[in-house]
Amino acid sequence: MTTETQIFRDGESDRAYRAPFALSKVAIYALLIAWAIICLFPIYWTITTSFKAAPDVMQGNMIPYVDFEPKWLGWRALGLSPETIGQISTPREEFLRRFWNSTIISVSASLLAVVLGSCAAYGLSRFSFRFGPMKNDDISFFFLSQLILPPVVLALPFLILYRELDLLDSRIGLILLYTLTVLPIVIWIMRDQFAAIPTELEEAAMVDGLGIWGAFLTIILPIALPGMVAAFILSLVLTWNEYFFAALLTSTHANTLPVMVASQTGSQGISWWSMAALSFAAILPLIIIGIVLERFIIKGMAAGAVK
Repeated sequence: MTTETQIFRDGESDRAYRAPFALSKVAIYALLIAWAIICLFPIYWTITTSFKAAPDVMQGNMIPYVDFEPKWLGWRALGLSPETIGQISTPREEFLRRFWNSTIISVSASLLAVVLGSCAAYGLSRFSFRFGPMKNDDISFFFLSQLILPPVVLALPFLILYRELDLLDSRIGLILLYTLTVLPIVIWIMRDQFAAIPTELEEAAMVDGLGIWGAFLTIILPIALPGMVAAFILSLVLTWNEYFFAALLTSTHANTLPVMVASQTGSQGISWWSMAALSFAAILPLIIIGIVLERFIIKGMAAGAVK
């Protein structure tokens, strides 16, 4: 067999190997693009609906300047259109007040949950506890099992408790409640984070003269920071979008954005354009935070899986 024939056959076999591989890559990218379109379509629908008039909403027109002529109807209802942004607007003031309430309540509850949850998770991953017949795994499951309880079951007890404590329609009341709501998720995430960090690092730090808190703050905390950021973002999303308790326990001063979005329904029907504009304005901060902190989310979610 000549050298030229051997080279020709090697080239043919190499092309035969690459063809299925290239087709599989095309199929994978096609599926990813299709899935991205499916995931982003609700956001696209929300944005376009905020620029539609009532007939365009009812007819299901989707493509601007093709199916319908965009208008600032939804944003004008919130006082956020170009012609109303410089004027005094009661709806805009109400939106900004609800937005500020949501920001204070969600950020405070998420930070508090991450601090308390990280301490609890660190203790469960490093020390042995016993509470009656319950040990570490049982205590962890107990925290996680609180998520099984439907919120409506807690409606009446919290309503009576908050009335007695004078916490109705207050930010501090929602902050405490939201902290309890997301605390089990933070403990669950952070326990895996701390369990993935070798204990030899703390032992070496203690040999150098650091105590338990010193080793935790200087050695463990920087390593577990991506997981804490991921837990904070997840808590922020859950508390930002919470509606049931916000509608139940607030009335005037501490109302949040989800309650304002739901209030766009009335006796004359649903103001889809204003609801869409308000919904997009409400989710825009979460989108920005997710894009900016994406690398922390990926690191935090992946760290617990690598032992």
